[in-house]
Amino acid sequence: MVELPDPLPGHGQVRLRVAVCGVCHTDLHIVEGEIHPPTLPLTPGHQAVGVVDAVGEGVERVQIGERVGVPWLHRACGVCEFCRRGEENLCPNAFFTGFHVNGGYAAAMLADERYVLPVPPRISSEQAAPLLCAGIIGYRSLRKADLQPGERLGLVGFGASAHLAIQIALHWGCEVFVFSRSEGHRQHAMDLGARWAGRLGDTPPDLLDRMVIFAPVGALVPPSLQVLRPGGTLAINAIHMSPIPSFPYESIYGERTLRSVANATYQDGLDLLELADRIPLRSTVQLYPLDAANQALQDLKASRFNGEAVLVVGDG
Repeated sequence: MVELPDPLPGHGQVRLRVAVCGVCHTDLHIVEGEIHPPTLPLTPGHQAVGVVDAVGEGVERVQIGERVGVPWLHRACGVCEFCRRGEENLCPNAFFTGFHVNGGYAAAMLADERYVLPVPPRISSEQAAPLLCAGIIGYRSLRKADLQPGERLGLVGFGASAHLAIQIALHWGCEVFVFSRSEGHRQHAMDLGARWAGRLGDTPPDLLDRMVIFAPVGALVPPSLQVLRPGGTLAINAIHMSPIPSFPYESIYGERTLRSVANATYQDGLDLLELADRIPLRSTVQLYPLDAANQALQDLKASRFNGEAVLVVGDG
């Protein structure tokens, strides 16, 4: 922990007094050096909720006193082929919160006014924090897995993102099957409405239409394909993953699709927060004070809690 002066917002920037910040597996990858930010030192955190207390020149959309959320996508260039297609999550010049710029493990932070998200009034800050990455990327993963209402969905790993994705899938009338090495996480899945929960390698009662892998373990891909029906889709929700081992062609034959999920768009955030307010989504949170951030990361690594860790930083 260090004391720093409050950052000053530049053109198009807003400053937040951070109330809470979610703890993401991506933060753990950064802290442990599995993915490398361009410069150090760096303040992690990209699921921050707070109240705007200062704005820079040119800010028009966000007002002082407004409560907003800061997601992983800090900004995109807006002019490349990906941005022009509405795929700013793939922008080669994108900046990400808590990776290219300082994030929310702090009392104050800066954000680009174009990419902060309005938090629905009915959602508390503690509930909103997990939605800003775990919720958004889980929502995008279900879409990229081609999930249709009423289908059978498999979730591999059941942490922060999956415990929100299951609620969306159930809202869409899907049957959900959960694979996790953690007995506590399997029970959490059943409590939230899963039809079945077991370890990967166990045989579910039916082949699955769609699957999402949340755990950053490449070795999980071949056994996941074994329980995916022909024509099904397996989406990998991971910014960093251990190598995927070779597997026989028969495992993916039958027009199965294997795809990655990379980041999320601003529109994904707007859509997810509207859906979260309507369902409503309920985040399972484990609260930690800011000065216990390292403990929260260690507990995340060891799967010592259900849902998501949230750092309590200030009021709001």
